[in-house]
Amino acid sequence: MPDMIELRGFMGLFTLFKKRNWSNPYFFSLEKEVTGPELLGILDIPKKDVEIIFINGKAFLPFDAIICPGDRVALVPPGTPGPYRVLLGFIKKE
Repeated sequence: MPDMIELRGFMGLFTLFKKRNWSNPYFFSLEKEVTGPELLGILDIPKKDVEIIFINGKAFLPFDAIICPGDRVALVPPGTPGPYRVLLGFIKKE
């Protein structure tokens, strides 16, 4: 499935996935490369609800993220507790 991305949501975003009857991971067709904000727009997820986008295991701020067909993507909301921030490899940038 080269045109699919494997999308996961954590914490409150996991709840959003459940409300939308999306599996976790949710396999989503993506025909071309998109930015983080473009992906959130396609998925109808408010930008304020996503602090970090993981792409193939690496953390990006949403406006720095470039998602390509075939990528593994995880969305992390604001408010992730401190120890998990360190373990996941990101610290909030002001």
